[in-house]
Amino acid sequence: QVQLVESGGGLVQARDSLTLSCAASGGAFSSYVMGWFRQNPNADREFVAHIMRAGFITLIGESMKGRFTISRDNAKNTLTLQMNNLKPEDTAVYYCAASRRRSGSFMFANEFDDWGQGTQVTVSK
Repeated sequence: QVQLVESGGGLVQARDSLTLSCAASGGAFSSYVMGWFRQNPNADREFVAHIMRAGFITLIGESMKGRFTISRDNAKNTLTLQMNNLKPEDTAVYYCAASRRRSGSFMFANEFDDWGQGTQVTVSK
């Protein structure tokens, strides 16, 4: 099991940028597929992005393509989500997640084993 701690959330205005970080400890970080999800009250957890173990393959959710970038530093056990041109609809709690699965789409929350506590991102108009 890996422990995950997100940071970097906050209140920003529309079109601003924000960088979220996720620090991992207690596990072999480079062996996990890592992902970001987001969630609003009374809604399902929504896929944001994932990055494969070596960091060369990534996938960004459709509504975030061209604005969000996911990256990882396996030497520092950190995961990053760079969010540009933020919109009010990006407002949510953002979660970092780790998957030990060897295969899958890695677009669904039930494919991930360990989760951080979340960080709030609020985008005002």
